[in-house]
Amino acid sequence: MKNLLVTGYRAHELGIYNNKHLGIPYIRQAITNRLLPLLEDGLEWIITPGQYGVDLWAIEAAIALRENYPQLKCSIITAFCNQEEKWNEEKQSYYRELLGQVDYYAAVSKEPYAGSWQFIARDELLFRKTDGILLVYDEDAGEASPKYFKQRAQKKQASENYEYFSIGSEEIQFLADEDHSSYEEFLE
Repeated sequence: MKNLLVTGYRAHELGIYNNKHLGIPYIRQAITNRLLPLLEDGLEWIITPGQYGVDLWAIEAAIALRENYPQLKCSIITAFCNQEEKWNEEKQSYYRELLGQVDYYAAVSKEPYAGSWQFIARDELLFRKTDGILLVYDEDAGEASPKYFKQRAQKKQASENYEYFSIGSEEIQFLADEDHSSYEEFLE
C-alpha cells in the first residue's frame, strides 16, 4: 500500500471544540500506532479531506512520524476552497499552520461551498487515489459522518483490492487508561 486515506469524526462529533481537549493526544497516538506497520511496509502518502477533527490530527501524527520516516508525504484534499473561512480564528490558525507543512494541498472545487456535489466529487477522488483507508469510527457509539466513508470503503473493499482499517473508541480508551495507569504508578 502506497497511499492511505485517513479520516473519521469531525471534532464536534466527539464533543471537542478546541485543541486543548485531553482526548486528542490519545486519538493521535492510536493513529500513529496504526500507521507504523504500514510505514514499515512501504506507505508513502497520508491523504485526508482536511476537516477539523481526525483529519487534521492524522496530519499532525504523520508530520511527527517524518522524523523517523522522512519518505512519508502528507496531503490535504478538500471539497471546496477556503473551507476554513467560517471557523473561529484559533482553528483557522491551526489549519493554516498544518497547510504550511503538508506536501500537497488542493481543493477539488475551486469555488467556495456550493453544494453537496463538492463532497461527492472529493470523496470519489480520495477513493480513486488511495489503496486503503484508516477510519476512526465507532458505530456502536451512534451514527456520525464517518459512516459514509465506511460504507464506501467496504463496498470498494468487496469489489477491489482496497484495504480497510478502523480505530474504535475501545482502542483509544485503552491508550488513555494505559497512560493514566502509568501516571498513577509514577505517583506511588
